[in-house]
Amino acid sequence: MSTLILLRHGESEWNRDDRFTGWTDVDLTAKGRLQAREAGRCLRQQVFDIDVAYTSVLKRAIRTLWMALDEMNRMWIPVHTCWRLNERHYGALQGANKTEAAARFGSDRVLQWRRSFDIRPPAIDAHDERYPGRDRRYRCLRPDELPIGESLKETALRLWPCWQHAISLALRQGKNVLVVSHGNTLRALIKHLDNISDVDIANLEVPMGIPLFYKLDADLFPAEKCYLSADDQHPLLTESAGELVFQE
Repeated sequence: MSTLILLRHGESEWNRDDRFTGWTDVDLTAKGRLQAREAGRCLRQQVFDIDVAYTSVLKRAIRTLWMALDEMNRMWIPVHTCWRLNERHYGALQGANKTEAAARFGSDRVLQWRRSFDIRPPAIDAHDERYPGRDRRYRCLRPDELPIGESLKETALRLWPCWQHAISLALRQGKNVLVVSHGNTLRALIKHLDNISDVDIANLEVPMGIPLFYKLDADLFPAEKCYLSADDQHPLLTESAGELVFQE
């Protein structure tokens, strides 16, 4: 069996300000840095021997990974950055305050854009300063690979080659893998791993800075799953055979 650890980055400056972030490259807050170190301490205490790590090309995820690996004394392991692990691109919502967006477009519509599986937020065009083609790190991408606004379904499709050709290969080789990414990207990956329906995925929230542990069988189906805590050697949440058990 292989071990997969999923970790959402710590609080970013735009998480704190309740803004749609997407591909905007904002940094961690002081709280976010503490969350990153706490995640690393948690994994060190749980004695997870990580072999390889994957992250996005956005600094809030990269810095979370750096700080977690530092706490684990594992800064020497191979680290792979991939744009496919970036957060969902929020299109024209990117940078907007969520409360102000709800007042402008209506709370029901904004909720659909945020939580539904296949509804895309308003798009931007190539002339918009938020267009990723203006960023040097994406110059190697084809125009059809550059998002102008994504649904969660489109985020999952964009993520898939990284999972299929990199992360899952490492897992099949028996390596213990750490993936540090973003809320929606991890929602898409968890949807695949746990076979969550298009409807039920709307209710899934991935907490910041708390490692999610999977033990995967030879076919990469989850045999065990739990969120981990550095304050308690016992998991906060365990899942086995479809049952959720919350522990005090």
